[in-house]
Amino acid sequence: MAKGKLYTYAVLYHPKVVKDAAGNEIQEKSSILVSPTSTIATTDAEIQITASRSIPTEYLDKLEQVEIVVRPL
Repeated sequence: MAKGKLYTYAVLYHPKVVKDAAGNEIQEKSSILVSPTSTIATTDAEIQITASRSIPTEYLDKLEQVEIVVRPL
């Protein structure tokens, strides 16, 4: 059996730049969709799959604005 490694992952949301009525660009702050979570996985691919499954359903249509951050510990 393969030995697992400890990883921490988080899911971030980066809203698109929008323009107001005057044509000024407004950039909202990024937010954390999934707080940093530690888990054990055997491969980098496995932790990417685990993290991607944790994305809230209301953001599945905005995946180009979602970032998954993974760090091995």
